[in-house]
Amino acid sequence: MRHGKKHNHLGRKTAHRKAMLANMTCSLIEHKRINTTVAKAKALRVFAEPLITKSKSDTTHNRRIVFSHLRDKYAVTELFKEISVKVADRPGGYLRIIKLGNRQGDNAPMAMIELVDYNEIYNPKGTKAKKSTRRSRRGGSNKTETAQVENTATEEKSEE
Repeated sequence: MRHGKKHNHLGRKTAHRKAMLANMTCSLIEHKRINTTVAKAKALRVFAEPLITKSKSDTTHNRRIVFSHLRDKYAVTELFKEISVKVADRPGGYLRIIKLGNRQGDNAPMAMIELVDYNEIYNPKGTKAKKSTRRSRRGGSNKTETAQVENTATEEKSEE
C-alpha cells in the first residue's frame, strides 16, 4: 500500500529519480524550456520551484542548499545571477507546463515546461512595454507642441 506517499515515483528508484530531476532542472535553467512527458514535467515543477524560491535571497546557505540538490555549479550560478533577478517580484508559479500532444513512438503525452518570465509571447509585461513605445505615423509629436506652448506662455508672463 502507498498510504501517505504523495510524489510520483516515475517508475524509478529514489537515487535514479533524484538524479533525473536534478539533470532536468539543470537543463531547464540552461535552456529556459525543455520538452518532456507530462508526468515528468509535473514532478519537475514540484522539484524546481522551491529551488527557484531559494535563489531569490542570495546567501551562502541558500547556495549550498540548491547545490546539494542540483550538483552543478554552473546551473547554480546562472540560477542565482540571472533567473532570480527576473523572478524577484513574482510570488510563485515560476514554471509553465504546455501540453504538446502524444509522442509518435509510444503515444506518451508530451509537454513543454518553461520558465514563465522568459517567454515573450505569453508575458504580458513585454507586450505593454512594446505598446508604450509605439508612435503613430499621422502626426507630429504632441510633446514638442505642448512644450512650445508652455515656453511661449512663460515668455509672455515674464514680459509682463
